[in-house]
Amino acid sequence: QVQLAESGGGLVQAGGSLRLSCAASGRTFSTYALGWFRQAPGKEREFVAGISWSGGSTRYLDSVQGRFTISRDDAKNTVYLKMNSLKPEDTAVYYCAANSRRRRVEVYIQDYDSWGQGTQVTVSS
Repeated sequence: QVQLAESGGGLVQAGGSLRLSCAASGRTFSTYALGWFRQAPGKEREFVAGISWSGGSTRYLDSVQGRFTISRDDAKNTVYLKMNSLKPEDTAVYYCAANSRRRRVEVYIQDYDSWGQGTQVTVSS
């Protein structure tokens, strides 16, 4: 497992942008598939975006496709989520997660075995 720490959340107006970062510890970071999830008040945690261990494959929640971009920099042990054209419905706590068992993108919470503490994103209308 790795230790994960998110940053970059905050308050932004609708239509604005934010970039979330997730720094990881551990020498095997480059072998993990990574994901971003979010949880809004009163709702279940949901998959937002994922990237394979090589970075060659990505996958997105339909409602963020074309607005969000996930990327990774293995030299910095960091995964990013660039969020553009933000909407009030994007408001949530965003979590990064690592999957040490599979290298492909997975969308289910149970496939990830390391989680960050979360960072709040609030989009005002």
